[in-house]
Amino acid sequence: MMNIQLILFNIILATSATNCMHKNNSENNTQNISSAVQQQKIEQIRLTERTRGFSRDIVFTPSSKESNINEEITTTKISPAEWQMVSRLAQTIDLSKISDLKAPTEGRHSDRAMIASIIITAGGKEYTSSEFDSGRPPKELEALYKAINGPVTTKIP
Repeated sequence: MMNIQLILFNIILATSATNCMHKNNSENNTQNISSAVQQQKIEQIRLTERTRGFSRDIVFTPSSKESNINEEITTTKISPAEWQMVSRLAQTIDLSKISDLKAPTEGRHSDRAMIASIIITAGGKEYTSSEFDSGRPPKELEALYKAINGPVTTKIP
């Protein structure tokens, strides 16, 4: 009788340990999947800004930067270091949650600001941010937004 109880106890113990290990592996797999989304190769980064009568798109790829201002397109080559810097900033963003980021201001709702968004293409899939006021991105996108726009320069007449 004691041997049967000991065997049953060992079976229950082994089954419990297996279930705990399976649960931990499932949690690790979920974390690994979200990490894998972040580690996907960034293929393109696009900033769009629009209002009535004005549009601006800036598109970064590994080899070029294309600016389209009211259908006037300018393409320039970028260095691998510049692409690496911009794409690393994009990799710091949780792409699966980019569309849920909250904009700090709402001027775009009354034409006080252009409507802006950032679209990141990674692993063949596009991740589009929530809309925000031009110049005032959600804090999670701020560094990337500034890198895409480059240094602010003032034209002197």
